[in-house]
Amino acid sequence: MESITGEEFLSRQINGLRDICYQASYNAGWHTNLETGELLARNKGEMLMLMVSEIAEAMEGERKNLMDEHLPHRPMPEVELADAVIRIMDYAGRFNYDIGGAIMEKLEYNRNRSDHKIENRKKEGGKKF
Repeated sequence: MESITGEEFLSRQINGLRDICYQASYNAGWHTNLETGELLARNKGEMLMLMVSEIAEAMEGERKNLMDEHLPHRPMPEVELADAVIRIMDYAGRFNYDIGGAIMEKLEYNRNRSDHKIENRKKEGGKKF
């Protein structure tokens, strides 16, 4: 049996979510010509902006304190953030990005960044909101 680290396990789980999201989108015909079944040449810019639109919808839900129309037991921002993750994972699946590995590496990189340390964020010109 293969032994893997917790980070490797999580990376695989994230890539599993990527695959589920992409397969669902593919099965719904978002990546193929509906008549021929041929793979479409998707516009990357359009796909990226669809991610942005989900974040904008989450903002609107926060601003107005709305519940979701399709899942009325959930806050709209929660559902729109889920939509954003689904779109991100679909994109990563379509273009075969190792999003799980990239997330784990980026978390590690950020953990050691001086501009992510609390004492440096508090400084004049630091990364604070």
